[in-house]
Amino acid sequence: MSIRSVAKKDFLDVRRSKSVWIVSGLYALLVVCFFYLGQSGPTEPNVVYQLSYLTSIGRVFIPIIALMMVYLAIAGERESGSIRYLLSLPNTRRDIVLGKYLSRGAVGASVILVAFGVGAVLAVLWYPSLEPTVFAGVAGLTVLLTLAYVSVAISISAATGSRSRAMAGSIGFYFISNLMMLVPSFSIVAALKYVLNGRLELGLSDYLFEFLRMLSPTIAFKKAFPLVVPSEVEAFMVNADPSAPAYLAPEVAFAILIAWLVIPAALGLWQFNRADLG
Repeated sequence: MSIRSVAKKDFLDVRRSKSVWIVSGLYALLVVCFFYLGQSGPTEPNVVYQLSYLTSIGRVFIPIIALMMVYLAIAGERESGSIRYLLSLPNTRRDIVLGKYLSRGAVGASVILVAFGVGAVLAVLWYPSLEPTVFAGVAGLTVLLTLAYVSVAISISAATGSRSRAMAGSIGFYFISNLMMLVPSFSIVAALKYVLNGRLELGLSDYLFEFLRMLSPTIAFKKAFPLVVPSEVEAFMVNADPSAPAYLAPEVAFAILIAWLVIPAALGLWQFNRADLG
């Protein structure tokens, strides 16, 4: 076997999972609800604004979808002992990690693209204009956010030897990188700012703390939106500050999001290569 063979087999296994179908259906239903409510509101329907509302909610739910689909990809095999069977075939540990990363990433991306495909059909039926460039850009960024959390979940799964540890690691990462980052004044970074500036009186720049917050894949996703939305919607999306330093630019946020696709998976592979599988 090879990376391709592992990915193909795992893709077929994941495709049969009821949980994947359930979360896919729920996300598609969420898309339908947002586009329906948007076209029946008191103001003229606007696809761009509906996409912005959808992604605001998606920042909470999409990481859950990705983590749910992936966290047992390798940890489950290790706990059940089936990992030995995979390695008894002509597979390397790299084949297993990368193959499962590719398969789970393909499933996650498919979930997002199908949901956005449904949204595109509804936009054509219910809205004055589809805004195809913006629509495609938002869909692409959403796929990248999904793949970032797939990479994280693969890393956690590869680095842990049991279902419980993989679940705990995934839940912990979700809270730290997502729920505890979304609201600036109640985030982990705000607590760090209170300690460093409020208690120790170091006088560090607010921009520095905002950059630390942008290291979260969810916040990087949000901050990259000016790259794909019209300029008149930009302030509505991210409250852009024209005086902000270059390291807070949307291009930097996009680069951070891309880094999340690669670095966690590489670290997971490194840890998996060192693990004693018994």
